[in-house]
Parts: sequence; C-alpha cells; structure tokens
Amino acid sequence: MTPLFDRVALIGIGLIGSSIAREIRDKRLAAHVTVSSRSSETLARAEELGLGDSYTSSSAEAVAGADLVIVSVPVGASAAVAEAIAPALKPGAIVTDVGSTKGSVIAQMAPHLPDSVHFIPGHPIAGTEYSGPDAGFIGLFKGRWCILTPLPGTDQAAKVKLRQFWEALGSDVEEMDPDHHDKVLAIVSHLPHIIAYNIVGTADDLETVTESEVIKYSASGFRDFTRLAASDPTMWRDVCLHNKDAILEMLARFSEDLAYLQRAIRWGDGEKLFDLFTRTRAIRRSIIQAGQDTDQVDFGRHALDGKS
Repeated sequence: MTPLFDRVALIGIGLIGSSIAREIRDKRLAAHVTVSSRSSETLARAEELGLGDSYTSSSAEAVAGADLVIVSVPVGASAAVAEAIAPALKPGAIVTDVGSTKGSVIAQMAPHLPDSVHFIPGHPIAGTEYSGPDAGFIGLFKGRWCILTPLPGTDQAAKVKLRQFWEALGSDVEEMDPDHHDKVLAIVSHLPHIIAYNIVGTADDLETVTESEVIKYSASGFRDFTRLAASDPTMWRDVCLHNKDAILEMLARFSEDLAYLQRAIRWGDGEKLFDLFTRTRAIRRSIIQAGQDTDQVDFGRHALDGKS
C-alpha cells in the first residue's frame, strides 16, 4: 500500500495517539512516524512498544519535515504546543488535533500557526477509560465517527487527504461547524461524564453511611457509571474548562428535566414516569440500530461470569 504521507508527527502518545500509531504501522499509512512526549517515561514506553520510528521530547523537533502533524494532548495544552511547533512546521503540512472541544482549540492554536500550513481541527469520537501508550489498540476507530471542523478557506486537497487518513483508520468522517460540534458533544459525551463523576463522588461520600455496601453491591447500574468516572482526570478537567458555555447550557437543561422527574416521583405520577422510561428505552435501541453499540450484555459481565 502506498503511504498517504511520507512523515507523520504524533504530539502526545496516550490512548488516541498510540492507537493512531498502531494503525499507521499496521496499514502502512506513513513512511516514517515521529513520536513526541514531554514525559521521558512515556516516551521510553512508546519506544519499547515500537510505536514510532523516531522519538523526541521536543515537539518542534518532531514536526520538522512532517507532512501530517497530529496533536493529541489535553485541550488546555493546545496553545503551548502550537506556539512551540509553529517555527518548525513544513510549508504545506497538515496540522490537526483530536480534542473533544473545538472552539477552544481553534482559539488557542490558530493564532500561532503560520499561514503556510493547513490547520484542520478534528475529533475522533472514540475512546476508553484507559490512558497512556499501553492503552492504544488497533480497531479503536473502526465504525466510529471522526468530526472535522475546518476553518473557512481551508484547502480542499488537504481536507480530502485528512479525510482519507481517518477513513483508512476505519472512521466515518463528517464535517461540522465548531460551535455546533461543541454543543453536540456537550450532551452526548461531556454531560454523561460529568454526571458519572458526580454520582460516583456522591457514592464515595456516602461510603461510611452505607457501611461500604456501595462497592459490595456495585454489580448494578452504579458499576456502569464507574467506567466513565475512571477516565483521565486531566483530560476531563480541561474539557470542562474549555467547553464551559455549552456544558453549563446542557447542565441547566438537565437540571430542569431532573426537577420534572422529581415531581413525578414525589406525586406518584406513574404515567409520566412510564412515558419517560419508554422514550429513553427507544433511544437505546436507536443507538444499537445506528451501529454505535451492540445489544450484547457486556461491561465485563461475561468475564466475571466465566470466573464464577
């Protein structure tokens, strides 16, 4: 297979970055991959895993001569990375990212990047609760959406090539306005994680009251919340700080709906409760029909059953 790019630079080598590295090697999408991380331990581990062809703690050194630069760091670090790599970028290079907030990333990165490169923000909607270079795997992006949020006047050929790259990784690719992206992700990703963090935090606060029975009996809905609440704290801190307007808007709407639910429970309105639960059950079925999940009982239950 003819490589799509001669040189690719990966700035950050966590779950997403290391999965991209594995896909590039598996599908021979680049002739050379340079891996960059500020952490010497992370960089050493990436080299042990053979995720790249060269390794450096300098992001500027990593992007020198690269045709594609993928920034895979917590969104709060986007400005610092853009400022560091800007002088070393090759004219005509494509610069993209994988952050789950797009308005903030554009505001942080665009002012630093030279006009001679093609800046095309992106967001692969894929992940697990694990982080670090060991967490990546081939197939993470298969059948998942990757949203591109190109700026006005973006070079068409560069956009097509980046789309081809993500499609080669198995993603379905769609373009979206950055502000619209941030609102959509606030409800489908950011708010569920915030709720999960809050529920698990509340349960932790009640541990002494429940005599440790929260953990003991967590083979119910609570356990599924803990998977989301186990996600990388740095990443989700930055998401909350850098998409706060959209998140606060969705939290306000959620609070209104929660108050409606509280009233229905308080007044014993079974009809309202049944209607809500029926409607939400249909959403679950729609997600399965859209191919974004399966109807198999998983979340580790089969593995636990096998040990029983």
